Amino acid sequence: MSTTRKFTAAVAVTGLGLAALTACGSSDSGDEGSGSKTVTLVSHDSFAYTKAVLKDFEKQSGYKVKVLKDGDAGTAVNKAILTKDNPQGDVFFGVDNTLLSRALDNGLFQSYEAKGSDLILPQYRVDQDKHRVTPIDSGDICVNYDKAYFDKRKLAPPTSFDDLIKPEYKNLLVTENASTSSPGLGFLLGTAAKYGDDGWQDYWKKLKANGVKVVDGWEQAYNVEFSGSAGGKKAKGDRPLVVSYASSPPAEVIYADPKPKTAPTGVADGTCFRQVEYAGLLSNAKNSKGGKALVDFLITKQFQDDMPLNMFVYPVREAAQVPEEFAKFGPAVENPETLDPAKIADNRDEWVKSWTSLVLK
Repeated sequence: MSTTRKFTAAVAVTGLGLAALTACGSSDSGDEGSGSKTVTLVSHDSFAYTKAVLKDFEKQSGYKVKVLKDGDAGTAVNKAILTKDNPQGDVFFGVDNTLLSRALDNGLFQSYEAKGSDLILPQYRVDQDKHRVTPIDSGDICVNYDKAYFDKRKLAPPTSFDDLIKPEYKNLLVTENASTSSPGLGFLLGTAAKYGDDGWQDYWKKLKANGVKVVDGWEQAYNVEFSGSAGGKKAKGDRPLVVSYASSPPAEVIYADPKPKTAPTGVADGTCFRQVEYAGLLSNAKNSKGGKALVDFLITKQFQDDMPLNMFVYPVREAAQVPEEFAKFGPAVENPETLDPAKIADNRDEWVKSWTSLVLK
């Protein structure tokens, strides 16, 4: 996934900025020769970790980790592809299942089977013949709703894609542009999975007729337009439905001061699309030995246990801990929509092109 996370008391965007290619950080990685003790991780802006956990890896491995945050997820992937012959680092983290085929088809990663990969839950494993990427986390892109809005009007919140095109929800939903935002693309893919090749365009025609609002990215949608988020309340947002993440409700509680007893937002479980994020050893990594050690570390129980409350995603390793806040305020989605990466690869660009013509013109 896809990827989303940055917070203004909410879960962060992993927006798909396909046009911008400017790095958010220095590309000077120093001496990265084969004997270097520095290993560089290139990622999107939403990569986060507990410093003590990373220090433990540095102490145990003998490598010093440099993290280069290189913009939104799509921006970072595209720049990594353009610079693959002379990469900015050794490991890339943050390519998700919506863009995985683009990275693999462009030869971004070299083969490496990470130590401990046999402990990754089977449903997340891909590319098993070549092992070019390792699953790191998962999350669900879903419609979130403002509980207070619906309670005040004694209106049941939507629970499915079908509900969103009903008259009672007219002019209530804001979503992100599928061509510029990872959650926006994920929502589009969710409708393609739900309604199939022959039905998703008709669905979007109905959604457009029902007043869906489209903005460029998650930050605008969630923290400005959405009435249920802390940021949206301050901005006087007037849309009580937004495309965000299943982990947004617990984030609203964790980052609130004072903390409410219940989440102010909920998730429409029948609108979710599963996003999985991967890491891989870059094809021309200068410090491949250090890169392999870092990929191994990302699927250790230590990192997998630490990750959820830093990036508001779910671990993919067996027996990794899920925070009790997740279970209490935003239980895992049981039946999200999914698509085979090959299906996404074959159709993504055409779907986005058709979506743009249908919804934005």
